Amino acid sequence: MSSVNVRATRVLPGPAWGELGPVEIAPADEPGPDVEALVVTNEPVDLSRYPSLRLIANYGVGYDRVDVAAASAHGVAVSNTPGVLDAATADLAIALMLAVRRGVVAGDRFVRSGAWATHWSEAPSLGSDVSGATLGIVGLGRIGSAVARRAAAFDMRVVSVRRSDGDLDALLRECDIVSLHVPLSDETRGLITRERLALLRDGATLVNTARGDVVDEAALVAELVAGRISAGLDVFVHEPDVPRELLGLPNVVLTPHIGSGTVETRAAMTRVVVDNVLALAHGEALPTRVN
Repeated sequence: MSSVNVRATRVLPGPAWGELGPVEIAPADEPGPDVEALVVTNEPVDLSRYPSLRLIANYGVGYDRVDVAAASAHGVAVSNTPGVLDAATADLAIALMLAVRRGVVAGDRFVRSGAWATHWSEAPSLGSDVSGATLGIVGLGRIGSAVARRAAAFDMRVVSVRRSDGDLDALLRECDIVSLHVPLSDETRGLITRERLALLRDGATLVNTARGDVVDEAALVAELVAGRISAGLDVFVHEPDVPRELLGLPNVVLTPHIGSGTVETRAAMTRVVVDNVLALAHGEALPTRVN
């Protein structure tokens, strides 16, 4: 049981959560003068409301909304949950590639509507191969590497770039499918610009399980509305709001930011959060400190 005063913005799933003992559940923007460890899900934290704070434990690998520099300046540690969600996110990226390229969602709707029995000749149009396709991975970190390993089982030709090096434009021109796996930072915000989207070949597929802000969303919507490319999107700029133009399009598959959304993965993420809080309580080094 933790000997520090812990607040969380939500109850986390999995058996490890109970090891912390009583945890106050409250919004991150509510004052917490006695809170020493704050568990958030990538939410901004006003440090002036937390004079006793020693740790911001982020439930998730991405912490772009947490002001790490400010936390460091106030002597507050920040941790995240890397590693344990790589497989689940990579699985979803592959699932989106398959769903988009093979028309899985459109086919499902066609069957459920009853149209297959009465209008079989109006079945959704033919899809495109995933096996043997050229896959471009933007960001070859843990998750990008996990996607590359899975792509090998589909006999895909994999090319990659690390964040925004000089080969990105060439990759976009060359690939049938492009999968984004970069963290959101000043360097990667808007990385896939309108001009870079235009480099994608006709019929290419863009998959984004990273962050919505990595892409110029308005430009992507325009490309999808035009039908020139397709996309599998798990993340958006203004979540949970999704551009309305996308909702009726047959060439895009939309999921609600569920890259880590499995029972096993979410429980493993909780385990990492709890381990960081317990390390703080015991005066030990934090397992996944980011600052």
